[in-house]
Amino acid sequence: MFDRPLLVAILLVQVLCAGFFVSGIISTVFGIPLAPLEWVYVELIEVGAAFGLVVGIVITTIALSRMRKRNIQVEAALRRAQSAFRDVLEERFLEWELTPAERDVALFAIKGFSTQEMAGMRGVSEGTIKAQTNAIYKKAGVNGRSQLLSLFIDELVEAELPVSTND
Repeated sequence: MFDRPLLVAILLVQVLCAGFFVSGIISTVFGIPLAPLEWVYVELIEVGAAFGLVVGIVITTIALSRMRKRNIQVEAALRRAQSAFRDVLEERFLEWELTPAERDVALFAIKGFSTQEMAGMRGVSEGTIKAQTNAIYKKAGVNGRSQLLSLFIDELVEAELPVSTND
């Protein structure tokens, strides 16, 4: 909505006005004498500062509103993606006829947990987890974890290509 040169100009006005006010405070606190400015210039600086603050408030309000709307859109898209991924997982797990234990292990594997971590979470030995992952890979028709994950990623990002008809 706002172009870059305008925003830079407004920021520059705000910085200059802030510098003016801060220098006045510093000179008063530390007793540093400054050359007095004519009242017309002081008034112009104060009007510029007020204008810069008001414009800054307006721009910030607009930017926050836009970010909030964008955040809502992104959260909705994420919820849809999570739901779609859960649906794909469930479909594949049913198709492969995984046992409840294999479902848990497959989900942990997809999430990136190590064999040792999965064994600890499931309260079983690493050998049991290895046997279950091998059974999962066999049922899924893959050779390992990366291929298992790839099955789901491919299905989620795969888009139907438009069919062209040559009349």
